[in-house]
Amino acid sequence: MFAAENGLKGDPRLQAISEAIRVVPHFPKPGIMFQDITTLLLDHKAFKHTVDIFVDRYRDMDISVVAGVEARGFMFGPSIALAIGAKFVPLRKPRKLPGEVISEAYELEYGTDCLEMHVGAVQPGERALIIDDLIATGGTLSAAITLLERVGAEVVECGCVIGLPEVKGQCRLNGKPLYILVEPREIDNCC
Repeated sequence: MFAAENGLKGDPRLQAISEAIRVVPHFPKPGIMFQDITTLLLDHKAFKHTVDIFVDRYRDMDISVVAGVEARGFMFGPSIALAIGAKFVPLRKPRKLPGEVISEAYELEYGTDCLEMHVGAVQPGERALIIDDLIATGGTLSAAITLLERVGAEVVECGCVIGLPEVKGQCRLNGKPLYILVEPREIDNCC
């Protein structure tokens, strides 16, 4: 569900967030319109709006774990976790965590990948929120859900800054709710 469909229709913060995202055509390969959130992070007001909207949504949902997907989920997840009184758990690519881990492989449009989480980082029964910057096919979020559920967590929702309007990836989320702030931007006509 898009934030504009959930009580934020016309909220100027959503437009500011969208406008702060730079579109980089043909990156990392031809045909891809890369949604670059680094420009959002440079705009302190838009960055704050992004975190504030998520915090407003999740503040009263009794979430104890915010799991951020590497790497761009790390940009938003810790701030959200601090503001709602939850712990932050990084879901990392292989061989990035120093301790004992559990892993979940998943398929991408262009190959396979894997997410890992420290053993013991999440306890059975904890209520979890998964944060990432963008959803397209849903493969990464699906792997994150499976990883958290394998240790007995209850995944309450997945939150993304950017999502395709038709959100084809939502069908891969095992029925978990998805909350998206803005649609992908098109290339700027002026540049």
